Parts: sequence; structure tokens; C-alpha cells
Amino acid sequence: MEYEELWHRLTHIYDAGEAKAIVRWVLDVRLDMSWTDILCGKVTELSAHDQTELEKIMLRLEKGEPVQYIIGVADFCGRQFHVEPGVLIPRPETEELCRMVIEEREISQKGQSPLCEILDIGTGSGCIAITLALELPDAKVTAWDISDDALRIAGGNAKSLGANVTFEHCDVLDSSLFTLHSSLPSWDLIVSNPPYIQPIECDEMAKNVLDYEPQIALFAPEDNPIVFYQRIGDYAWQHLNPGGLLFFELNPLTADQVCDSLRTTGFMEIEIRKDQFGKNRFLKAMKI
Repeated sequence: MEYEELWHRLTHIYDAGEAKAIVRWVLDVRLDMSWTDILCGKVTELSAHDQTELEKIMLRLEKGEPVQYIIGVADFCGRQFHVEPGVLIPRPETEELCRMVIEEREISQKGQSPLCEILDIGTGSGCIAITLALELPDAKVTAWDISDDALRIAGGNAKSLGANVTFEHCDVLDSSLFTLHSSLPSWDLIVSNPPYIQPIECDEMAKNVLDYEPQIALFAPEDNPIVFYQRIGDYAWQHLNPGGLLFFELNPLTADQVCDSLRTTGFMEIEIRKDQFGKNRFLKAMKI
């Protein structure tokens, strides 16, 4: 089995560059094989056991299963997070959201105490909450999710990465949310990457995403695709401290609707930023 043969087996799903990167990552993580090892042809020198394990992985990859689920890890902001089918695979766009939050938080301190109460809504693997907790060590970070699997995975990631995050089971669409959390301390910053894909976008999505990643974390209700933004916006308006910030990752198709909703709620200084592909992807708003 040669490296060239391996990545060529994936070109019916991925372009050549991505196929090569996936195979290199598998060889690195599962077989501790460096790029130098690959160039020196050591893939052909694998033991019978390692060849069998590699073939099992290749068969799963050929069916479109995401490599992150197969090897159990995903890279995010320079760290490795455990992932499995119960959570979304962290995306590069969400790394941009984290960097935006960190930069804005550092700017907003202006010599004041960095103590900050942060809430991450819909935490999934915990990538946002854990990254913020580690990059803003004086912040107190809480993370919510509706999925027990997600909370288990996120909790494990926090423990393995040494992050102090409080995880709570919470459904942001639950009508009792405001009553149940009326006694909670106010937040200085709320961040969320909620479900935002619309069913009409399915034809443009990769098959491996649709077939393997959790639908509940991907799709917004067809009859109201910004419902999560509206509910989180309403909650944030009641529970953010004055001057508190709200951050969203957006679907570019509904970015303007989300802005209008937040403006109607009362938020000020609403700003949309583009991602690396020039799409309206991130939002920052302030409660005055």
C-alpha cells in the first residue's frame, strides 16, 4: 500500500489537495508517521496489523465518513478536541469567531479588571467555551447545550485540556428559560454558533456533512430560520450587563434578518464582519 494509492482512493469525494491532507493526518495521528516517513516510503513497510487498521480506516473514508470522527479528534485554535458523531466538527470559521471575541474582550478591558462572566450557548464539543476559558484565564465561562452527548464530550475536552468551564443542560427554545434562569448572575459576554442552515441549502452541502453530522446542531426550523438568534437575543437583552457584548456566527443568507431582530430588541452598535471567504459570517452587538 503506497501513499499515492491511498489518497487517490478518496478523489471521488475530495479534491486532490484535501485527499492528500486527510491521508497524511491519518498516518500522523494513528500511525505516528511524519511527512518525512511518508516521503521515504515507510507506508509500504507497515506491519500486517497496521496495514489492516489502515485499510479499515480507508474503507470508512471512502464512504464519506469525516476523518475527524474516524480518528476521534479535530484541530481547533491550535488544540486538539475529541469529537464523535454527537457533536459538530469544529470549523475554521468558528476559530475566527473565537479570535474576534478574544480581541474585543481585550480591547474592552481598557485597564479594568479582566474578570468577566461568559456564556456559550450551544457548546457542542466545547470548542468555543474551552478556547475562551484558556485564552481569557480570568474569565468565568459557562456553556449550555441541549444534548447530553455534547455535554459529555465537551466536559471531557475541558478536563483533558485543563479548562475550567461550567457545563449545563439547557434548551434555549424552552419557554421557561427566562423563569428558570431569572436568578442567575448577569453576563458580560454571550457567544453562540447556533443551528442556522436552512433545508433549501441541502443541495449545496457536502454529503459527508449531511450523512454524519448531527442534524439538530445543523438545521434551523424551516418556518423560522432565525428563531435561535431571536431567542438568544431576547435572553441576552435581559441578562447581559450594561455594556455587555453579544457575538454570533451567522448564516449569510439571514444575516440582515438577525440584525433587524436585534435592533428591534434594543441592541446598539451592531456590526457584521466577513469571514475569510468574504461572506457575512459574524456579528457583534452591545447592550447599552
